[in-house]
Amino acid sequence: MPHDHPHDHAHGHAHGHAHGHGHNHAHGDHLHSHMEPGDLAAELQILTAQFIDGFREARDKAAYLRIAGVPLELADEAGGPPLKLVDVTLTTEWQVGTASPSFGSRELSYLPFPGEMIAERTNMGFVYVSMDAKKVVDLRGFLAAKGAPG
Repeated sequence: MPHDHPHDHAHGHAHGHAHGHGHNHAHGDHLHSHMEPGDLAAELQILTAQFIDGFREARDKAAYLRIAGVPLELADEAGGPPLKLVDVTLTTEWQVGTASPSFGSRELSYLPFPGEMIAERTNMGFVYVSMDAKKVVDLRGFLAAKGAPG
């Protein structure tokens, strides 16, 4: 978690003491904070949930997207005609277990979750199309690109 504590930082940082993430310190004329990766993921999850809730409740969905800065058009990375926003998808998933490679076996190690560990996850995708291409921009990627954690 980020934290503040008083100590002098009027000196340069070339002398070998390191501050890991989770430490507020000054660079030049501004103060900034580093967050642990788990904190960043949790913050992004909260922002995503709030964005989705706001979109669901918005009477004017197009206005909500405009206010949020969701582009109505994207450049085609392959150089084709621009892609146009045509759909917003909401996907709900429930992770009921986890699977990972087993040591020394081609079979996955599978661990089903007990009921209280199963949680609903909802995500949003922005679907862009052109005559040549289709691209789905994940809400988490969109928020991260706008400067939200991620």
